[in-house]
Amino acid sequence: MSALPLPPVPDPFRLPFHYGALHQLGVDWLVDPRPVHELLSKHHPDLTAATFDDGRALVSLNYQLYFAQYAFGGGVTQEIEFNVIAFPTADAHRLPQLTYAEYAQGWDQTKLFGIARLHVVCDNPFAIRAGRELYAEPKYPGWFDVGLPSLNGPAGETWTVRCKAAEVGPDDTLEKDPAPLLDLTAKLDGLTAVTACAAPVTGYGTDREGRLLAGPMNVYQPYGWYDLSAPERSGRAHLVVHAPDSDLGCDLRTLLPDGTPATGAWTYQSPPVAAHNRPYYLPTGPRP
Repeated sequence: MSALPLPPVPDPFRLPFHYGALHQLGVDWLVDPRPVHELLSKHHPDLTAATFDDGRALVSLNYQLYFAQYAFGGGVTQEIEFNVIAFPTADAHRLPQLTYAEYAQGWDQTKLFGIARLHVVCDNPFAIRAGRELYAEPKYPGWFDVGLPSLNGPAGETWTVRCKAAEVGPDDTLEKDPAPLLDLTAKLDGLTAVTACAAPVTGYGTDREGRLLAGPMNVYQPYGWYDLSAPERSGRAHLVVHAPDSDLGCDLRTLLPDGTPATGAWTYQSPPVAAHNRPYYLPTGPRP
């Protein structure tokens, strides 16, 4: 097989794209493989859905909050991806046989098990354009109302992500719509995370010409993975679909019928790089 050319990098983009800070929540579900295979074949015909425990397929919702520094200053972006864990059909012979727990902890060193994006909702018009043009992501506008674990907030490990509709208006401005699309909650308080060396994560896209792209994302520290498979943990993660007739809502309801329990969750939070400490009083007045 002859070598393939690299996909183009159109102006004004530069690669690799460097993240200044990243905060992530992922929730995984093991589900019936039949509708997953059918939906994946429509979006990415050269990918096959991976199967794990008892032959079930794996789908995920992946929320990201990230900061990037540019020549003109800084920008903050939020997005959420609805993914199928999949691999290139032509590389099926290279895959290791893994359980879900093994995959979630990063045992696949081929990195062929990647995320096949079905929907990506994003609040940054520039990032929407970059995702479409560079990685063939099915990316479109939305906005977020979130509650996150933070060193600058109350103690706790609960993530609440509310995603709402939006449009890109004149001059690449985001025009918010109050209509909710989905709510994702993960109550991880009191659970102990397992260190998971899952990166680089391979993201798959299919461009308008039908060409399959693979874009790896390196995260420079381990993830924390939470096993939610035990029955007593079944209520730790919860998804509510508010717009079931939208394309996103329809696909979510098809692959994740109401009541489908989450199998696992994973998080990443960039460590702080500085801290502004508590002030203290200095004595004033005449010196003795």
